[in-house]
Amino acid sequence: MLYRECGNYKDTYAKDMAIFPIPFDRWGLGVMLVLAFLVIPFTTSDYWLSSIMIPFYCFSLAALGLNFLTGYAGQVSLGHAAFMAVGAYASLILYSRFHVPLLLSILGGGIVSSAVGPVFGIPSLRIKGFYLAVSTLAAQFIIEWILTHWKWVSGGVFGTIDAPDLYVFGWILDTPAKKYYLVLCILVLLVVFGKNLVRGQLGRNWMAIRDMDVAAEVIGVSLFRNKLIAFAVSSFYAGVAGAMVTMAYYGAANIEEFNLVLSFHLLGAIIIGGMGTVLGSFFGAGFMILMPIFINQALLVFLERVPSDLRANSEAIVFGGLIVFFLIVEPYGMARLWHTIKDKMRLWPFPY
Repeated sequence: MLYRECGNYKDTYAKDMAIFPIPFDRWGLGVMLVLAFLVIPFTTSDYWLSSIMIPFYCFSLAALGLNFLTGYAGQVSLGHAAFMAVGAYASLILYSRFHVPLLLSILGGGIVSSAVGPVFGIPSLRIKGFYLAVSTLAAQFIIEWILTHWKWVSGGVFGTIDAPDLYVFGWILDTPAKKYYLVLCILVLLVVFGKNLVRGQLGRNWMAIRDMDVAAEVIGVSLFRNKLIAFAVSSFYAGVAGAMVTMAYYGAANIEEFNLVLSFHLLGAIIIGGMGTVLGSFFGAGFMILMPIFINQALLVFLERVPSDLRANSEAIVFGGLIVFFLIVEPYGMARLWHTIKDKMRLWPFPY
């Protein structure tokens, strides 16, 4: 009964446009924030904080940026990991060489990445679909080549830039819990900003372009401006995610960590989690982080019975199979399943 609505009592525009119109949703969000800020850091081990929760938050932010571009604006991208690499290297250079404060360095990494993204988004003004995917795939190889061969940036081929000690307002972030709070605070701010962004005029323009770009242009939506903004926003989120994963998780910037496989994983994550939804980015990223752990634990039980070549490729087999499964059974991903459950709860026990 807590979840069901009885009548329509929205008498103001603010209530009608509320992100969480049902009080139970607001309470649930509050409980999740309390768990994230006050329970998880004090009840879980350093392994869970540094190896599970921090990468989960970082890749959730990266998946959210790709979701803005692909899920909301309908522009397929296969070079998202390259934009993460740009943000990672830019933030480390700003922080270690130019001594810019940490938070501004992370923000600067996102800004540099957002300046690079629209350059590779220019072909989207003329091509779309498979051809656009190929052009963004070229961005992956071009950016990888530039970062590995520009010595001032990366130190040379396969060069690695180690992250120095992290300081925020004079406090050193030397424990997994402190890095966890840094990543969590940035994630919450950018998710709130992104959620309101897609609910505004810009988000409606993106969805109009995604559904039918010709009709959107007829009604006055500028394809040139809105597509490039979509690439800029997506690259900004990717750059910030790349900066956070480098600073708080990897501890160094290495181009091998931002390869084509990561781009495919992020695209698969939003397909499984749900394209065109903010929640789907978290579902997909959580699935991407936890799935290898569950597979490895399950294979330990059948270690002697499973061939070695199958064990080596089990993660790719399961991940690819689930992408095909969701595309056939539920194209809108796990987020759509959650919304279906919520719709049932709003009507239960009266199915009318």
